[in-house]
Amino acid sequence: GACCENFLTEEAMDEKELGIDLTCHTLYSKNCKNEIMKRLRQHYPDRADEMFTKVQLQYAEYLKDWRTDLGGKKTYDCIALFSYYTVCREVTSVAELEQMESELFLGAFRKMKFVDVNKPVFKRLMHMAFCKAKSRCDQWNDYVMNVRPFDKNEPIYYEFTACPVAEFAKKHDLLEAMPAMCNPDYYAMELIHARLVRRGNCATDDHCDYTICGDRDDFLKEHEEFVDEMGFRRNK
Repeated sequence: GACCENFLTEEAMDEKELGIDLTCHTLYSKNCKNEIMKRLRQHYPDRADEMFTKVQLQYAEYLKDWRTDLGGKKTYDCIALFSYYTVCREVTSVAELEQMESELFLGAFRKMKFVDVNKPVFKRLMHMAFCKAKSRCDQWNDYVMNVRPFDKNEPIYYEFTACPVAEFAKKHDLLEAMPAMCNPDYYAMELIHARLVRRGNCATDDHCDYTICGDRDDFLKEHEEFVDEMGFRRNK
């Protein structure tokens, strides 16, 4: 209960001492911190706080020379997960990192089980949500997002031509871990009776494309899903 939650959120190091410039950066979310602590207590039952301090210091180090125009918590949570992966390579894996990102990312979608993108009203609402997301991206100047105008007879389509998470992974030689950040997009769509069709991503291509349709749409028959040699879920 509450006692357990306090135990999980206990700070191994005062975050004010990390030297992060909070005028242009932010900390990882509380949920991200809890998820990392949970895994550390599994892998290092006697040294979890010590290891979390190392993760915190790695996070601060990563931000020292990193761009200062990042926007939302999700990007910073990804950098925190990369920090965990960097510090704990001896015990963790890309598969575990994907589980962690899924726990952080999918909560909102699990609450939307009533949504069915096969139905026109939900399809239109989803398109509106993506247009709102684009406006936030334009405001934050972190992701560069384009959304195709709505067509009731076609799948929803949008794309990113710039992704700070992929940029970060390239800069720090962490591309091997990027599937953990990208693949949960597929799980999210499956929770709302939709499917994602993706041919490229910003980690390995010049854009990341999202074609979204209902899970009963004939469009899916032409675009079989597979896992590429790096571990990314993709479509033909």
